[in-house]
Amino acid sequence: MLEARTRKVVMLPQCSFLSEVSRALQIAGALRKRGVQVVFASRGGTYAHLIGEAGYPVRRLDPAASPETEQRFLQAILSMGPFTSRDFYTNDELRTAVDAEVALLREESPDLVVTGFTLSAYVSTKVARVPLATDHAGSFVPPVLARGLCPIPVNPPDDLARLPKPVQRFLANRVPALLKGPVKQLNRHARERGVEPLAGLMGMMCGDLTLVTELPEILDLPSDELQAPRRFRSWGPRVTTTYRFTGPLFARLEIPVPPEVDAFLDGSQRVVYVAPTSVDESFLRTLVLGARGSGVRVLVAAGPHDINDLATDDVLVTGVLPNHLVMPRVDAAVIMGGQGSVQTAMASGTPFIGLPYHGEQELNVAVAERLGMAIRMKPADAHTPALSNALRSLLTDPDYATAARRAAAVYAPVDGAELAAQAIIDWLDSRTHRQAAPVA
Repeated sequence: MLEARTRKVVMLPQCSFLSEVSRALQIAGALRKRGVQVVFASRGGTYAHLIGEAGYPVRRLDPAASPETEQRFLQAILSMGPFTSRDFYTNDELRTAVDAEVALLREESPDLVVTGFTLSAYVSTKVARVPLATDHAGSFVPPVLARGLCPIPVNPPDDLARLPKPVQRFLANRVPALLKGPVKQLNRHARERGVEPLAGLMGMMCGDLTLVTELPEILDLPSDELQAPRRFRSWGPRVTTTYRFTGPLFARLEIPVPPEVDAFLDGSQRVVYVAPTSVDESFLRTLVLGARGSGVRVLVAAGPHDINDLATDDVLVTGVLPNHLVMPRVDAAVIMGGQGSVQTAMASGTPFIGLPYHGEQELNVAVAERLGMAIRMKPADAHTPALSNALRSLLTDPDYATAARRAAAVYAPVDGAELAAQAIIDWLDSRTHRQAAPVA
């Protein structure tokens, strides 16, 4: 058996997204505690600086990310659907990224690569023959869809919206396994390199080890049902896929709450927290205006956007905040539906409005909605009085806050990073045993 101190794991987070960087940092910290050597590598991106600030050297990969490449990647994610799909990269960009990753992996010879939506890793790890672990799917994995846990979408394509509700729900859980468009570009490059292509979208959500960042009791899926991979091979993941629950993994940024935010959250008045990620400036402005319509103070985590002109005595605009410290101090939140944001609200006991863009976000918000602590709305409703009205419901109906506190109590004793690290080490142990087993 390999000793823990001899293991090496390469972390390849997609640094355009705070959720992916924060998950990688938490997993890396827990692996280090277990004696695993951790190497971070990245093309850069909006949140790449957080890795260095956390004390990790970063191997810089080509081609460097830019605002233009980040925007193209985001638009490709948002375009994924039954009838549409865009390339995530230019062909030269993807080819160069794969070359850089393969060179890195051959130099480092890691036991495992862990990625959060760095999609080029699906090609490079196969070329370099290094196993891949993923965390970016959250709970949006084949066993969950096979159980029918995805909800009827709040913003289905027009053709699907005309269908009966039971049919819409069936399709919400079955169509993702049939989608081939999102992997066409990756598969062209996989064939160029002579490695196995992905079967479809769900293959792009899984690795050799797939970390499902939720609890079975929250998701309403038993562990043994999740961990029965043979039942789900027809859905498209790698034949060797292993699924493991890890519990929640959300951002715990080691940055202080700014003094002006601390003063704004003095408890004297009710506050709604507007904290969407990966949205454009115009939509963020719409959310702020809708939150102001609820009649309470508004705190805005604007990220890279300059919307300071919206600031008033009752609207405070800031940059990136430590959400795990801010969320427990607000009365309600407005987020999109990424699992990191949803889990931060759940762990904080904070009711929220979720505005999901796509199937994975629909599932995340629906989990909290089923628990009674959230309202799921289509993003287009942010342009109407519906957002203000929904916030007033969250703020005046005590059942939402009660349900949110119950969810927080379930999360409280769970260390998702520790569970994820242990799942990785257990998987490496089992792989070592399989490789060492004599052939009959």
